[in-house]
Amino acid sequence: MTTLLGLSAACSAPSASDESGGNARRAAAGDGFVLGLGSEPDNLNPVLGYAPDGGSLIFDGLVSRTADLELKPALAAEPPKTDDAGMTVTFKLRTDVRFHDGTPLTGADVAYTYQAVLDEKNNSSLRSDYAAIESVEAPDPETVVFHLRYPYAAFLQRATLGIVPDGSLDRPGFNTRPVGTGPYRFVSWTPGDKIVLEADPSHWNGAPAIEKLVLAYAADDNVRATRMAAGEFDATVLAPKAAARFDGTAGMTVYRVPSADYRGVMFPMEAPVTGDKAIRKAISLALDRSAMVKTILAGAGGAAFGPVAPGTSWHNAAVQGSETADQARAVQVLEQAGWRAGPDGIRVKDGTPARFTLMYPAGDSLRKELALAVASDAKRVGIEIELAGLDWDAIYPRMAEDALLMGYGTPFDPDHTNYELFHSDFVGQEPFNPARYRDSEVDALLERGRRTADPAVRKQAYDAFQQRIRDEEPWVYLVYLQHVYVVRGEWTGITPSVEPHEHATGGLFRDIAEWKPAT
Repeated sequence: MTTLLGLSAACSAPSASDESGGNARRAAAGDGFVLGLGSEPDNLNPVLGYAPDGGSLIFDGLVSRTADLELKPALAAEPPKTDDAGMTVTFKLRTDVRFHDGTPLTGADVAYTYQAVLDEKNNSSLRSDYAAIESVEAPDPETVVFHLRYPYAAFLQRATLGIVPDGSLDRPGFNTRPVGTGPYRFVSWTPGDKIVLEADPSHWNGAPAIEKLVLAYAADDNVRATRMAAGEFDATVLAPKAAARFDGTAGMTVYRVPSADYRGVMFPMEAPVTGDKAIRKAISLALDRSAMVKTILAGAGGAAFGPVAPGTSWHNAAVQGSETADQARAVQVLEQAGWRAGPDGIRVKDGTPARFTLMYPAGDSLRKELALAVASDAKRVGIEIELAGLDWDAIYPRMAEDALLMGYGTPFDPDHTNYELFHSDFVGQEPFNPARYRDSEVDALLERGRRTADPAVRKQAYDAFQQRIRDEEPWVYLVYLQHVYVVRGEWTGITPSVEPHEHATGGLFRDIAEWKPAT
């Protein structure tokens, strides 16, 4: 299996007439550095789900991550102290932090942030992530104490959540005009176009060299590539094939960054065709994942067979499969389950044709190509897949009935994402558990992994979870990606890291406050 944890950067030296150094100096001097991004957030409030894993440039968390994914204190002055039972976690805060409006950070702000996430009336999409918290208090301005319901090994991984000011949810407009403690402060938001940020010169970790940052949104990969080539963007994230045109371009660097980000087909378990395990198994067997990696990803990734990335510490190496298609075995599975070939070649069982719809986000060229490949490979074994490129507003209401080409994945902790995607408690709470998958064994394994602090017990639970998902295949996993970025100019401070699915202004850009023009 192709490993995903290697890193490559295709670099080219600027020519004598190249303007890359000028672009770097321009951005540092305040003319603005423009990031071309594919997805625009719904809001800018961490309590409501904005960049909870540290991808925000407007907010800081109690901790942040190094390039090797180790946690380090951020708003916390030092690593937290945990009692022997693992039920109480105490943070001491820095005393030199101020919000962008000048008010000092205190323990009350931290306690308020987490209490607001847990408050049902706020309907935070993150609430289940923090279910282990019984209560949080601030006994003094420099201290925050979390009381847990059970020892939760992944708790510190959740402490990257951005901290908002006490009472901020009662402030009109906070969701779209936020105030944080991050290296950049909010200036303006033009919906559908861009967000403008400016450096906080008094940030506790030092002022960013790039004084003005523009987050420009363009959902279509090809549009972003065109705008990058035209000089409208100083950096962007692209699908691998769209980025290939920049390899060898003077003054630009193409970064291919390892990730735990997968693409797969989510099958609605309550639908008549996709609810049949034989259909799911046959599709998985019929897929030529190696061709997807070679042609669609242009080599920037590897085949996928489960929800935890190979090369990460939680991956179960026993979860494997053939990277090339096994059509004979796929046909055998279908025949044994009673799916017989009809006169048009499409299989039928009890009068129901092996036909269903596979949705994908219309502006995502990578998912479109993967969906086309899945449909083509499935057709060869008698399963007809009708494709539908839709926007997310149209996709969400149909997830219980139609399959979806989805992306998820995290390198941080297997409790992240998997608990909400596969635990039966979340059936009917789309986008959580969109497959409406119910399995008592999976529920028990996820609970065991979440509720024990013993690393060996957790590893055993998550290994068994991965194997169960592989056996049942409520999802068919296709590929793990390398995230591909193009950056104009010469910069120091760029530190690639293994990335999660949600990278947006995180990913390679998470440390942009530390980028400096190369001299």
